[in-house]
Amino acid sequence: MTTIQIGLTGWGDHDSLYSATTNTSKKLQEYAAHFPTVEIDASFYAIQPERNIRKWLKETPEQFQFIPKAYQGMTGHLHGELPFTSKEEMFNAFIKSVEPLKAENKLAMVLFQFPPWFDCTKENVAYLKWCREQMGDFEVALEFRNRSWFSPVYYEKTLQFMESEKWIHSIVDEPQAGERSIPTVLHPTDPNKSLIRLHGRNVHGWNKPASGEDWRDVRYLYRYNQEELEQWKENLAFLQKNSKMTYMLFNNNSGGDSAANAKMMINILDIKYSGLAEKQLSFFPDEER
Repeated sequence: MTTIQIGLTGWGDHDSLYSATTNTSKKLQEYAAHFPTVEIDASFYAIQPERNIRKWLKETPEQFQFIPKAYQGMTGHLHGELPFTSKEEMFNAFIKSVEPLKAENKLAMVLFQFPPWFDCTKENVAYLKWCREQMGDFEVALEFRNRSWFSPVYYEKTLQFMESEKWIHSIVDEPQAGERSIPTVLHPTDPNKSLIRLHGRNVHGWNKPASGEDWRDVRYLYRYNQEELEQWKENLAFLQKNSKMTYMLFNNNSGGDSAANAKMMINILDIKYSGLAEKQLSFFPDEER
């Protein structure tokens, strides 16, 4: 398996990968002909039923890797009451949901992305420790959205904490827009795996309130240029000195740019993935020539 796995966050919204007549139920199969890994966004909004997971396993090649996002109730995004009798029940339900991925060796890691209001406090550190305990032997990645975790006073302590608690560092490329964003910290915390998530650099749109009608259309509206991705080639070379496998996910999809940028990155790195799904040539006339 190639040591840099490049993919996208979700497979449903990347129109450039599919023909206009592609059925929604067939998109993952076609996606897997382009990329070897994907983030499961649906698991953030609802813990997925086993039938969905089983379907996705059947639709992807043997080496394909999934990165499910932790359910929003697990990371404090959910407003209102939890639809579970306890947090333990919620975590157990999520674990049961993703266990088939692990059993088939298609689970790269579970991503815990915490909200901007999750700042560096003793209570939140204790909750992270509790989350890690609940996840047992699952590989888990941790992404912050509050700058306090990487403030000068906590910078080293945060990285040491992730290392000691066995959190994979989700390294981000995102707008530098104050307290609700964090810098790119090129420090792997796991010797085997690292995660990179590229959210774009749209400073204007980053702090749009989630309640605004157009925030999804603006927040991740950004297209990386060649020079910016060339810099990530250097960053990847540095990271791989301390972590064997790197997963790189493009999330800059407000304007549909993530798939094109991911393919640019693959070309820059001159990666030729083996074990991808076969492309359905009838849907890709340009590739029949």
